Amino acid sequence: MEIMQIVGFGIVVTILLVVLRQERPEMAIQLSVVAGILIFLALVGRILSVLNVLENLSLRVNLDSLYFETILKIIGIAYVAEFGAQVCRDANEGAVAGKIEFAGKILIIILAVPIIGAILETVINLLP
Repeated sequence: MEIMQIVGFGIVVTILLVVLRQERPEMAIQLSVVAGILIFLALVGRILSVLNVLENLSLRVNLDSLYFETILKIIGIAYVAEFGAQVCRDANEGAVAGKIEFAGKILIIILAVPIIGAILETVINLLP
């Protein structure tokens, strides 16, 4: 029941954050970031096993490694941008959070262009 430990940890951290924000808001932001990193580190093993399964599947279907790596980069950008935006929101910086999310979306579009091009090329080749 790994999720119970993560939720329990999150609740304890949240209680500490509520108390800290009143007295030391700068410490609350640091605690929030550290908590997020610790939760991520607790899941690294699971993430790596999922990546291994996806890599094996991509090899079985002869997916070009360039596409597989690009998809992983896109997923990574999405998660990092979300984490950064949430940290900014925790610090009451919603405007910065929005800009981080916007930058993440732009980077995802840039990385997706070759994949979209390959899909369109395949569709064109299938048409008579």
